[in-house]
Amino acid sequence: MRLSSVFAIAGTFLVAAILCLVAARFSVSVIEESSRNSVRDTLDENGMTWTEVDADGLQVFLAGTAPSEATRFKALSIAGTVVDAARVLDQMLVEDSAGLAPPQFSVEILRNESGVSLIGLVPASTDRDALMEDIADIAPGETVTDLLETADYPHADTWPDALDYTVQTLDILPRTKVSIKSGRVEVIGMAESEQAKAQIETDLARKVPEGVRLALDISAPRPVITPFTLRYLLKDGQGRFDACSADTEAARDTILRAAGRAGLQGKARCTVALGVPSPQWARAAELSIGALADLGGGSVTFSDADIALVAAEDTALGTFDDVVGRLENALPEVFALHAVLPQPEDSSVAPPEFVATLSPEGLVQIRGRVESDMSRNMVDSFAKARFASDSVHMTARVADNMPKGWTVRVLAGLEALAFLSNGAVTVTPEDINVTGQTGRQDASTAISALFAGKLDETERFSIDVTYKEELDPVASLPTPEECEAKIAEVQSTRKITFEPGSTTIDANGALIMDDIAEILKACGEIRMEIGGHTDSQGREVMNQQLSQARAQSVLNELRARRVLTSAIRAKGYGESQPIADNGTEEGREANRRIEFKVIRPEPIAEQKTTLETLEEPAETGAASEDAGQQEDTSDEQN
Repeated sequence: MRLSSVFAIAGTFLVAAILCLVAARFSVSVIEESSRNSVRDTLDENGMTWTEVDADGLQVFLAGTAPSEATRFKALSIAGTVVDAARVLDQMLVEDSAGLAPPQFSVEILRNESGVSLIGLVPASTDRDALMEDIADIAPGETVTDLLETADYPHADTWPDALDYTVQTLDILPRTKVSIKSGRVEVIGMAESEQAKAQIETDLARKVPEGVRLALDISAPRPVITPFTLRYLLKDGQGRFDACSADTEAARDTILRAAGRAGLQGKARCTVALGVPSPQWARAAELSIGALADLGGGSVTFSDADIALVAAEDTALGTFDDVVGRLENALPEVFALHAVLPQPEDSSVAPPEFVATLSPEGLVQIRGRVESDMSRNMVDSFAKARFASDSVHMTARVADNMPKGWTVRVLAGLEALAFLSNGAVTVTPEDINVTGQTGRQDASTAISALFAGKLDETERFSIDVTYKEELDPVASLPTPEECEAKIAEVQSTRKITFEPGSTTIDANGALIMDDIAEILKACGEIRMEIGGHTDSQGREVMNQQLSQARAQSVLNELRARRVLTSAIRAKGYGESQPIADNGTEEGREANRRIEFKVIRPEPIAEQKTTLETLEEPAETGAASEDAGQQEDTSDEQN
C-alpha cells in the first residue's frame, strides 16, 4: 500500500516534468518564429531583401552578402531595433570591392580676382605639377589653390583633352567657373560687353576637343549709356531710330509700339541699358514720338531728361503750338522740352561746310573750313590721334566769321566718323550729317549719344549708318565648314605634290599651299586635321609612316606662312582609306592625297547636370566628318 503511493507521486512528478518540457519547447519555437519573422519583415521593408534570417532560441542570425560595409552595418542596426541587439549574431559577407564601379572623375575650377582654386577628383595618372604650371603661366601673380584628390582608376579617353581645354578657357575668361567631366565641359563666365561675349563664345566653340560636349553660359553686363539717348526721325510718313535706349524690356516694348504707330519702317533695335534718368523714360518717349507723328515730320532727341523736338520746316505754326503745348503738359515733371520750328533761310549764299571722309582702306580726307590756325592744328592732331597719322590728309582752310561752336561740332563729327568702317561726316551751320557703313551694330546709338552729350540740345544732326555683317569682325568670320569647303575648292583642280621619294613639297605644291594658308588666316583658329593618304603599293607600315611625315610637312609649311596651327593636327592614314581602285594607275593617283577636314566633336547623349545653379545652356556637338579630297604620294611611286 505504501509502495503504490510512492509510485503514484513519482508518476505525477514525471507527467508534470514532461508537460513542462513540452511547454518549454513550444515556447522556444514560438519565440524563434516570432523573432525570425519580425526581423525579416523589417529588413524587407527597408529594401534589404538580400539578407537571410534564422533564429535559434533567443539568438537571431543574419546571413547573406551585403553590397557594402555600410549596408551590412545598417542591416545589423535595423535588426537591433526589432530584438535586443545582443541577441543578433552577424554571419554576413561583403561584396568584393574590386567589383565596384570606378569613381567619376570631375573637377571644378574657379578663377576670379582672388586667384584660381581647383577642387575635385582626378586620375592618379594626371600630371598635377604640369597642370599647376600651366595655370600659373596664364595667371601670373595669382594665388593657385590645389584641393584636388586622386584615385588610381582608369579614366575616359577624353579626360586629358577636356583638362587641356579647360586651361585654355581660363586664359580667355579671367572671371569664370569651369566644371569638367570626361565627356562634358561646362563654362560659366562673364564678358565685358556683348561684342566680347560673341567673340568668346566663337573662340570656345571652335576649340572644343573631339568627343567633348561644351555647355556655355557667358553673360555680359548691361551697357551703361551716358547720356541716356533716344532719337527718332519721321519724314514723309516713314520713321526710323538713329538711337533707342530703354531701362527695361517692358519700356523697350512700349517705345517700339509707339514708333510703330508713328510710321516705323522695318525692325528696330532698342538697347536695354543702365543710366536712365527717370523710371518714366518710356512714358516720355511714347508721348514725344506720338507728338512727332501729330506734327507729321521732324525729329525728337532725348539726352537724359532733355528733349529736343525739331519739327519739319513746312509745319503750320498753329499745329506746332498745339502739339507742343499738349506735350509740355503731359510730360513727367523731370523732363524738359525744347521745341524748334525751323524757318526757311535764304539759299543764295553758300553756307560754310566741313567734310571728312573715311575710305574702306582707312584713308581720311579732311576739307572745308575751320575757325583759325589753332583750330586747324587741333583738328589735324585729333584726326591723327583717332586714325593712323600717315592716313590723314588735311586740306581744310581757315575762314572768318564761322558760326559759334564750329570747332566743337567739327571735332564731334570727326569722333563720330571713327565709329564707321567707311563713310563721311558733313558739318554745316544747320546740322551735322553722318553717312556710311559700319561693322558695329550699336554705331547709330553711340553716335547719337556722342552728339547729345557734346552738342547744344537744339543742334540738328542726321545719321544714316548701315550695319554690314561682312564688316563685323565677329559676324563676318567664316564658319569652319565654309573654310573646309574653300580649301576643297582650291584642291579640286590642283594637288599638293612632293619631290620624288621625299616628304618635301615641290614648287607646284608650294603655290597651292600659299592659297590654303590665305584661307586659313581668314578663318582664324579652327580645329582641323591634315590627313595623309597613300596607295596600297609598298609595305603597309612604310606607307603609314610616309603619309604621317607628309601630313606633318604640310603642317610645317602652314606654320612657315604664319598660320595659327595650335588647333591643327597632322595624321597619317597610309593605305587604310582608299577612295578609288588601287588596281589602276588612275585609282592609285587618286588615293595618294592630302585631305583637310574640320574636327567635329562626337555627339553624346544629354545628361542632367548636378549643378543646381546652372541652367541647361546650348551644347556644342557635331556629327559626321566630311572633307574634300586631296592628294599624297606613296613611297613606291615617288
